[in-house]
Amino acid sequence: MYEPSDEELKPWLLLNLVPGLGPRLTKALIEKFITPEAVICASVQDLSAIPHLGFTTATKLHDSFKKYNPDQELASMRLHGVKALLLNKPDYPESLKTIWDPPSVLYLKGEILPGDGKAVAIVGSRSCTEYGKKMAKRLAKGLAMAGYTIVSGLARGIDGEAHRGALEAGGRTIAVLAGGLSKIYPPEHAGLALEIIKTGAIVSEAAVLQAPLPGMFPARNRIISGMSKAIILVEAAEKSGALVTAVHASEQGRPVLAVPGSVESSASGGTNSLIRKGAILIRDVDDVLQELKDWAPSFTQKLLPGISAEVTPPSVPENLDEAETKIWQALANSVCNMDELIRTSGQNAGVVAGKLLGMEMKRIIKRLPGSRFTIC
Repeated sequence: MYEPSDEELKPWLLLNLVPGLGPRLTKALIEKFITPEAVICASVQDLSAIPHLGFTTATKLHDSFKKYNPDQELASMRLHGVKALLLNKPDYPESLKTIWDPPSVLYLKGEILPGDGKAVAIVGSRSCTEYGKKMAKRLAKGLAMAGYTIVSGLARGIDGEAHRGALEAGGRTIAVLAGGLSKIYPPEHAGLALEIIKTGAIVSEAAVLQAPLPGMFPARNRIISGMSKAIILVEAAEKSGALVTAVHASEQGRPVLAVPGSVESSASGGTNSLIRKGAILIRDVDDVLQELKDWAPSFTQKLLPGISAEVTPPSVPENLDEAETKIWQALANSVCNMDELIRTSGQNAGVVAGKLLGMEMKRIIKRLPGSRFTIC
């Protein structure tokens, strides 16, 4: 495993410690100044040249770089046995690099292996039923036995059962925390976290001593889906936070799979609704493995010099209405964003957004980074 030196870590840790300096702004600053050291040394005038930053925010950033001390963060990392993976260095999870807003620093206890690129997220409600617990553990066990790493959020309920299922199968699992790694949340999962670290990893983008705050959990969910090839929602109510992970997965171009539940159970209201909107219904591990096979990346065929491939133009899928057909035809010709599809289809934004979601869930189209779309 590549371990950056303290001097290499410090500027990245400093950027990560500054409040309000999230992954997207960090990305914009690095694109402008190339290195974190250059960002830290930049003048207020240079910082304010970043689009949408402004002089006031640039001044606050400039002052914050002098206020926070990365040496204290390094000391906390050593005290709690925490390592860090940097976005621009080896060993950072490849799938996480592909999302729109990857964390520049990923704190880690345990180890992430190259094989963890073959990962599936299993998430769901904290307040789950016995049926939900049973399905989460059963799916995690089967997928772990098939060689997949299980990613989840270490929360009560479905998440905990997913981690336990992977461990019981002798497989690997990764827990993504919202808060820092100095203290496990929820506290009753401290023992489970220790078991995960032995054969997998717990990770977070939060500073080591950062307590988990409510607004940090939705942001954490993008890392869960970002580290995975697909996500499975086992049980989620209509307003469950687990549904946020499905939104992130859709934005990141990951397939969303869902386990159906009783129509009389409020615990399954969210998952049943997702299926109705086009999420892929799965009943068991075999269904998941079949879907993962279908979603496996395709590779361009290497042709001998002078030999050309005969390309068959894609045909319009069946059962599309007029608006969906126009959207599909536009995407068959080129990758498009939402504004381009609104112009092409002649529909308003609400209609196009609804059509895109339905077509995406049915695997007719897929979302690319930057909220662009193409056909599957």
